[in-house]
Amino acid sequence: MSILHKIKAYLYDNTLTKDNPNDFIARTVSERSLSVKQICEAAASRGGADVSASAMEHATELFLKEMAYQLCDGYSINTGYFTASTTIRGVFDSPSETFNKDKHSIIFQFNQGEKLRAEISNIEVEILGVAEASSVILQVTDVKSGSVNDLITPGRNLKIAGSKIKVAGNDPFIGVFFVNVSTNLRTMVEESDIVTNNPSEVMVVIPALPAGTYQLEVVTQFADSSILKQPRTALLDKPLTVE
Repeated sequence: MSILHKIKAYLYDNTLTKDNPNDFIARTVSERSLSVKQICEAAASRGGADVSASAMEHATELFLKEMAYQLCDGYSINTGYFTASTTIRGVFDSPSETFNKDKHSIIFQFNQGEKLRAEISNIEVEILGVAEASSVILQVTDVKSGSVNDLITPGRNLKIAGSKIKVAGNDPFIGVFFVNVSTNLRTMVEESDIVTNNPSEVMVVIPALPAGTYQLEVVTQFADSSILKQPRTALLDKPLTVE
C-alpha cells in the first residue's frame, strides 16, 4: 500500500513515566491548527468535495451544532471517524447524593473511530532526532476534573508535566502564563500560587480566568546545571478551556 501522508516528530525525554529514566517520547511537529473553514477550503481546492467550500462549511457547522445538542441530551455519537460521549466525573458518596457542580463535572470525550483508524496504515512517521535541549510541556492535568489537555478549573490546581520547565531565573518576565486566544491578554500565575516547581513537573493554582480558550506558557531561564542568560518559552500545543 502506498504511503499518502507523512508526520514528522522530535524525541523528548520521557518524564511521564518513571520505569525507564533514559527513554524518550515522540512529539509531532504540527504545521498549524486548521479551522472548519480552512478544512473545507482545502477539500474544495484538492477535489475532495463536490460542493463549494462555503456550502461545505455551512453544512459542517450545522452538523456540529446538532451533534453538540444531542450530546448534551446524553446521546452517544458515532460518525465512523470518531465517537463522542458525555461523561460525569467525580465521586458520589452515597446512593442518595445528587449532582453537585462544586464536586462533580461533565466532560465530553472523543475517541478515534474505525474509518480514521484505518488511515493509520497510510501514514509514514519521520523521526527528526532528539529535540534541542529546550523546555517543553508534554501534558497538563486539571486536578479537580481529571481533564487532560482540555478543561481547566480556575482556583484549583493544574499539574504541568514536561522537561526543563522549572520556573527559575531573575528576568522579570519569567513565570507561568495563561494567554487568552481571543484577546491575547496574558494572565500570570502569582509566585505564591506555584505549588510545585521541579524540572519535570510544575503545579500551579489556576488564576481566576473568565470563560474562554487559553494557551499555556512556561517562561524560564532554567537549564540542567545553570541559569540561562535569556528566558525561553515552553508552549502547550493544545488549547485549554475555561467554561
